[in-house]
Amino acid sequence: MELFKHQLEADLHWQKNPRCFNTSDPGTGKTIASLEGYKLSIKGRLLVLAPLSILQPSWGDDIKKAMPGFTYGIAHGTPKKRTDVFKSGVDIVITNHDAVKWIAKDPSLLDGFSHLVIDEFTCFKNRTTQRGKALALITRTIEHVVMLSGTPNSNHITDIWYPALLLDKGERLGKNFFGFREQVCTPLQVGPKPEMKQWNEKEGSRELVADLLKDITIRHKFEECLDIPEHSVHTMHIDMPKQVMDQYALLQEQSFLETDDGEIEADHAGSRVKKMLQLLSGAVYDSDGNIIKVHEDRYELVMDLAAEREQCVIAFNWRHERQALCKWADKYGFKYGYIDGSVSMERRTELVDQFQQGKLKLIFAHPQSAGHGLTLTKGTTTIWCSPTYNAEHYQQFNRRIYRAGQDRKTETLRIAARGTAEEDVYEKLDGKVERMDDLLNLFCQFTKSKNGAIA
Repeated sequence: MELFKHQLEADLHWQKNPRCFNTSDPGTGKTIASLEGYKLSIKGRLLVLAPLSILQPSWGDDIKKAMPGFTYGIAHGTPKKRTDVFKSGVDIVITNHDAVKWIAKDPSLLDGFSHLVIDEFTCFKNRTTQRGKALALITRTIEHVVMLSGTPNSNHITDIWYPALLLDKGERLGKNFFGFREQVCTPLQVGPKPEMKQWNEKEGSRELVADLLKDITIRHKFEECLDIPEHSVHTMHIDMPKQVMDQYALLQEQSFLETDDGEIEADHAGSRVKKMLQLLSGAVYDSDGNIIKVHEDRYELVMDLAAEREQCVIAFNWRHERQALCKWADKYGFKYGYIDGSVSMERRTELVDQFQQGKLKLIFAHPQSAGHGLTLTKGTTTIWCSPTYNAEHYQQFNRRIYRAGQDRKTETLRIAARGTAEEDVYEKLDGKVERMDDLLNLFCQFTKSKNGAIA
């Protein structure tokens, strides 16, 4: 596939600097650029360390698109499953961050690997954790290393010290963490004991660190990449667990599903498709409106995508999605608010003001409740947890950030379960099919009986 100019620059940067940072903004294509850098300077195998939720949706899918002729495997699960992938001989092995502790116990697994990509390297900012120590062993073993993150020191300037040490052995920021901290921070006593100190960044410290690391760092700001469209749309595919897909197929074929928490029955084709979509999003509602929860497989991906970005507007279609999003946002420590039919106009106005002032990282919103009138231009990313089948709601919701007053480029990220009706919903939305609220028309191909008649 043809790369953008800024991706080619990132690719060349890794070739010239075997151990480097790519801190370009989310949406600039760091994954593809890294794969291309490996492909053009190939010596051995490539190991990718990434958040669990994006192993296939981001890395696996991009390898399929950008690396014809290359093989890959995802090493996750039991030790045997992981070992089998490492020993299989595939060109590229993708695994999650915590796998480094397992790899460190058997360094022979790294035989043949010449390249390493660490996606979201901020997960390794702590030098004292088992994960951080294990990564040190891996980076010593592999020659070509690139670390990726659009938010390299979002919490504190000292977060960049350990990743830099892993790349250059202390050449630029020093080999002693405490010495580095003294250089860039000022201590403030916050308690009676000597160790009760708060370390505040000195003025100009970020500029100093950036200057020290500039020769091994490349960064492209999303809004300044002239080759990226003003508004871009990307679909992230996820593979649902076999149990969920079996339930999905059963509901599709029989309009009936029995779970541990209750029974689900669809009395007509439109109802069946609606429940199929609900099932994929995590839960189904019974005839009394009770939530029958099934899974939460996509919400970690949503939070990981949001973590890479500054502020996001996230669409949900059902109450269980809102509940799951709030739970996961709490787990990640994100500040957020939500807007749906249960929220008063006064509260909506308050939440919008807080978001526009930068006080909230996330706004969760129902498309029907937030599809018109709201201005959320402080955000640059819209994320769809699941698709809506209403074209007007879809188009209007995406315009909450992509509208007058927006001075940066924007993106829409859409999550779809692979091989399901969700993919077709987005395809129809892209084609601007009329009467998108007509479920029966939209999904007739999914509700036909075996003899071809409408069920």
